[in-house]
Amino acid sequence: MTQERSPHWSHRTADAVLVGAVVTISVLNSWIKGTNGLLGDAPTPLIATVSGLVSALLWWRRRWPGPVAVVIMIGFVVAFTPTPLAVAMYTVGTAYRRVRTLALYALAACAAAFLVLLTGRPSSSLRETVYFLSLVLGMLVLGQTVAIRRDLTAEAQEKAEGLEREQHLLVERAQVDERARIAREMHDIVAHRISNIVLTASALQVSPPARSAPDVARAAEDIRDEGHQALEELRDTLGILTPGRDRRQAPRTPQPDVSQLHRLVERATSRGQDARLEVNGYPEILPTPVQRAIYRIAQETLTNVAKHAPGATVTLAIDCRLDGVHISVVNGPPAQPVASEGLPSGGNGLIGLTERATLLGGTLTAGPHGNGGFKVAAHIPPHPGAPRVGENRGTP
Repeated sequence: MTQERSPHWSHRTADAVLVGAVVTISVLNSWIKGTNGLLGDAPTPLIATVSGLVSALLWWRRRWPGPVAVVIMIGFVVAFTPTPLAVAMYTVGTAYRRVRTLALYALAACAAAFLVLLTGRPSSSLRETVYFLSLVLGMLVLGQTVAIRRDLTAEAQEKAEGLEREQHLLVERAQVDERARIAREMHDIVAHRISNIVLTASALQVSPPARSAPDVARAAEDIRDEGHQALEELRDTLGILTPGRDRRQAPRTPQPDVSQLHRLVERATSRGQDARLEVNGYPEILPTPVQRAIYRIAQETLTNVAKHAPGATVTLAIDCRLDGVHISVVNGPPAQPVASEGLPSGGNGLIGLTERATLLGGTLTAGPHGNGGFKVAAHIPPHPGAPRVGENRGTP
């Protein structure tokens, strides 16, 4: 609000100072030099009063530049007020752009000057009238010059802003094209590889070794299901990066929530982990973004435990309290040798989980725990209007 009002107040202050100065100059000029107008033989106090009133009209020069200039021209003929007329003509020069309009005001000023010459006191001279007329017309030209320069500056600024907006649109278009290229690359490479894994797992599931070994068939089925789900989620993610798709459109596959935590723990158990799930409260009534964050945190941490601490005991705890949801994943030392080759590394899983928790106003920490173990802890505060979930439901 202050920034919007400051120019308004600066104009009013400048107008007040200008009007006060012009009124003072006109009144003093009437007392010192007298006047060459129609009131040349009138008492000096009357001339000074008329000159002051004519000068005070400049207060409305911004709102009505033309009418104010005409009235001041009349006052110029009556009381010979060149200073307010010069300011009025400057305002006319800044307010109007048409040459015909400016020429009319210039002719009116000339007519006023010659009327002063014809009707003024005998002491008035043509030289003095031409001097004041030159001053008035010069102020008109000066005002027009200032206005043209102001218009050129505004036009240049508008062009610069247009170029900046165009550059911004070009950058956005380049970003969209780059996202589309990345989506195509990921689909051609990653999606192709995952599809091969799903097909290989399906073939392994019906192969003779799988028929004779139920564990092999079950492992092949898990690999196929995991690959199929990963492929669907990848395609949904790539669809977001693809231009032309409505971002508000729901993904083709259901988004994960806390109802799928049991399945995560079962898969961890099938991989040889001693995995446990502890739930305190009612996380299933939490907002969807919070449930999705809980699932992603559990998914990433359980995967990390399988890679870096195979066979270790791991506990996934979801604790719903009045101050929010607390998630912790704690694992002990590895019970089996850690594979040093063939495992993907250098990922940004924990960084992504930290960002996900931060977007929900929460925090996430990770570090060593106990004797050779590791702990990931996250806290997500309650959202406004969310139901309370701090009631114990036991340990599944």
